[in-house]
Amino acid sequence: MGEHLLEEIKKLPFEQQKEVEDFVGYLTAKYTQPKPEDIGEHRKKNMGWAKGMIWMADDFNETPEDFKDYM
Repeated sequence: MGEHLLEEIKKLPFEQQKEVEDFVGYLTAKYTQPKPEDIGEHRKKNMGWAKGMIWMADDFNETPEDFKDYM
């Protein structure tokens, strides 16, 4: 299958060859991602390190005074 597939790809115009290349890259990335259960212990230890560093104001959803004229 490999040689036949390469010959078919070579027959395509350059733009379509680039699309094939991009799709192969996508499939490679998709199927080589580590599964959550394969994450090493060092990654698990770092999870949540920024907890408490971000906050949201209590009035976040309220319209600021400067914009009330436009509402």
